Amino acid sequence: MPDVFVGRQPIFDRALDVVAYELLFRSSDTNWADITDGEYATSQVVHDAFMEIGLESLVGSKRAFINLTRDFILQDYTAVFPTDRVVLEVLENIVIDAELIEAIRALSRQGYTIALDDFVFDENLHPLVEVADIVKVDVLALARPALRQNVARLRQYDVKLLAEKVETRDELAYCQELGFDYFQGYFLCEPDIVKGQRSPANRLAVLRLLAKLQEAETTLAQLEAIIRQDVSLSFKLLRLVNADPSLPHQIESIHQALLHLGTKFITAWASLIMLADIGDKPHELMVTALIRGKMCELLAGSQHLPDKERFFTVGLFSVLDAMLDSPMADIVASLPLTEDVAQALLTYEGVVGTTLRSVLAYERNNWEAIHELGLDRWVIGETYVQALVWASAVGDQLSSE
Repeated sequence: MPDVFVGRQPIFDRALDVVAYELLFRSSDTNWADITDGEYATSQVVHDAFMEIGLESLVGSKRAFINLTRDFILQDYTAVFPTDRVVLEVLENIVIDAELIEAIRALSRQGYTIALDDFVFDENLHPLVEVADIVKVDVLALARPALRQNVARLRQYDVKLLAEKVETRDELAYCQELGFDYFQGYFLCEPDIVKGQRSPANRLAVLRLLAKLQEAETTLAQLEAIIRQDVSLSFKLLRLVNADPSLPHQIESIHQALLHLGTKFITAWASLIMLADIGDKPHELMVTALIRGKMCELLAGSQHLPDKERFFTVGLFSVLDAMLDSPMADIVASLPLTEDVAQALLTYEGVVGTTLRSVLAYERNNWEAIHELGLDRWVIGETYVQALVWASAVGDQLSSE
């Protein structure tokens, strides 16, 4: 199994005791990160910390500071976080507007501790500071007079102050003199790297789970059936749910875990797994799979064909060769598919295969083929629009805009 890496840097109180760790994205055991996609980095840290290494192994009884991007906050992925174990850190380069501030207020009302990263006081940020619990100040970015002035302004609010990037003993002493509550930096301790092994999630199982979660009449039994088919997903879910110290007893079944967590949590959890696992594939490939699946299902419904889920599966599976970098014939041979589904994927024959062929013809603007298949171009066009709207709702959870 491939290795996973999470950086962690301790945060100290005034007595220089460790009170928390900031979790940092690392792609290897080198102590630095080349971050070109903040959304991916955040998702990877959360996935590896909560679902691979385990929060207990990373921070023990301490709290974890986790950097959040704007989309991560607005998409409500934070549902996977226990309120008493994490501090949600709003990054300094985030776009601040009314929508974001309201989302952060909602998180605060839910009991989360909110921290602002690399903060320099600005009157326009007054609403954000009001909702914050901790403000992190980059002491290297400000000359001492400006730092003192910044601290004086922030003291007007009911917030704790954290001095970050403390690199010398003199800087630590000055920050203590200014009254900072917490301290973080290379002088106190460089980040260390915690290494673990990734249990590979079945991309297809996660995609099917996310798609099923979007259906209005989905039951817990259906979700359980999907999760139970993938050992890695089952392991990740049970490990995560049992990390909650407030549980009166250990949860030992997928059914119990789903009852305890609820569908909102499961949606956030599955989205995080997918986000952490699509770094080598374009996001549009996932959206294409969802559109094809929904179009096949809708076309089957319009023709009153039975077992619409079978049609959805064929559309969804039609991108597997690109997603898994394997010939479709090899993939079909490795999956427990019914004969008509396998035939549809390999030869586009049968009722299900003809429906998939119609969807592919529409993708390619092949109106002659659509006419030969006996489909009305306006009907299939409307079907595409409906599928696109639905797939976008799912796709918005899989990556940033």
